[in-house]
Amino acid sequence: MVRRNVERRAALVEAAIEVLAGQGARGLTFRAVDTEAGVPAGTASNYFANRDDLLTQAGARVYERLRPDEAAVARQRDAGRDRETYAVLMRELVGRVSAFRTGYLALLELRLEATRRPALRAVLTEQVRADLDANLAYHGESGFPGDAEAVKLLYLTLNWLIVEQLTLPEVLSADERERLVTAAVERLTAPGRASD
Repeated sequence: MVRRNVERRAALVEAAIEVLAGQGARGLTFRAVDTEAGVPAGTASNYFANRDDLLTQAGARVYERLRPDEAAVARQRDAGRDRETYAVLMRELVGRVSAFRTGYLALLELRLEATRRPALRAVLTEQVRADLDANLAYHGESGFPGDAEAVKLLYLTLNWLIVEQLTLPEVLSADERERLVTAAVERLTAPGRASD
């Protein structure tokens, strides 16, 4: 029987994210999650049908936590619509995502695991497509410079910049990363660069 205590389930999912980030997908066991959450042995197995269920719920939770809060969305809506403001927003995005280090590292583990688990791959594919579609829709409504191709290129570029920052932070200084985000926005949204 799968338990329904919402707070306990949420704590176990958060613990699973920490385990994924710290020990990798191979280290994600019910026992490891129980230990990380500080609950009695056997608790996680009462809340999740199997390991795939735990992996899937951890992935969904990472995406929930990576979404901007209402204050950030309001600030973005009130901001200017020029390339400089767009670069500021993209630097804030990189900072916000990078601040959830364990979540992003867990997501990388989940992506690798998804190459071997079709159900997880389907969930992550749906989540990434929805995220990208939301970015494209927001960009289209916002009036920021650049076309859909620029948004996709920024999405991919900034994701890899975040990977670099979280896994090999000594490669680039914080100033270099900020300059690169600005350069990416400027180059990808430059007038005359449109793919049409």
